[in-house]
Amino acid sequence: MTRVAVLALPGGLASSLAITLDALDTANRVSVNGGRQAPFEVLTVKAGRGTPPALGRGDLLIIPGLGTRSEDELIAGLATPAVRRAARIAALSHTAGACVAASCASTFILGEAGLLSGRRATTTWWLAPVFRRLHPDVDLVADQIVVADWPIATAGAAMAQMDLMLAVIAKFASPGLSEACARYLLLDQRRSQAPYMAVTFLAGQDPQIARAEAWARAHIARDFSMDELASAAGLAPRTFARRLASVCGLSPVKFAQRIRMEAAERLLETTRLSVDEVARRVGYAEPSTLRRLIRREARRSPAELRRAV
Repeated sequence: MTRVAVLALPGGLASSLAITLDALDTANRVSVNGGRQAPFEVLTVKAGRGTPPALGRGDLLIIPGLGTRSEDELIAGLATPAVRRAARIAALSHTAGACVAASCASTFILGEAGLLSGRRATTTWWLAPVFRRLHPDVDLVADQIVVADWPIATAGAAMAQMDLMLAVIAKFASPGLSEACARYLLLDQRRSQAPYMAVTFLAGQDPQIARAEAWARAHIARDFSMDELASAAGLAPRTFARRLASVCGLSPVKFAQRIRMEAAERLLETTRLSVDEVARRVGYAEPSTLRRLIRREARRSPAELRRAV
């Protein structure tokens, strides 16, 4: 049986905490109903006060998502005594041999604790530029929902806590139990945050990248070059590529593809235009190119996107 301490943060997302406890309870009930021992002993600990959990090798600390609405609010939250104490608890637990998992803005707590240096990690997609600035030594994979780089695991935006919990159940109990919990809770498989990442929001955090994004949308019907895109930003191509990677985590080619795909998805969802016509309107002479792009990024076909609406 794995001992699990769930850290309840002041200002934490109630949904994230509830998902954590519900997922662990579901795993225990499904396991017991199947004639097996409950795999988890769960303890909820308040980060602001009380005795910190004494975790060791084989144990697990989970920090559900920290709620925040802006970069300024996040920075202020990280400086509060409760969150600083949470970072110390995470560091002590890790040093003692316990695994640590966090999602959404709580991944910043692991960064502050020094647990992510040199590791792969993810966070909520809209805070990715802030994370890269604060923790340049972390290999941030912002399009991934869960990065299980054990003994540390991180997850993306708020509802990714459930994806994180399925990864936890798979590791500390079994993949079969994780799949059973997913079926019991009616959860779809999600592999990436990419379909939910709004390029306009990310680009808007840098004036020159925002100019490039606006220019690309204005010229979306033609096949422009990446040098033209850099010029629209007022930057040399290499500088543009570096700035774009820092702000959006994308190469210039991926940036342009994401803009074209977003426009194509809107047309598919809001018009009855054929896929061939949609492809032409977003700058692809060959409709097959758009079909491949949508299948790769959205994990579904253009017809499935349209039916989903």
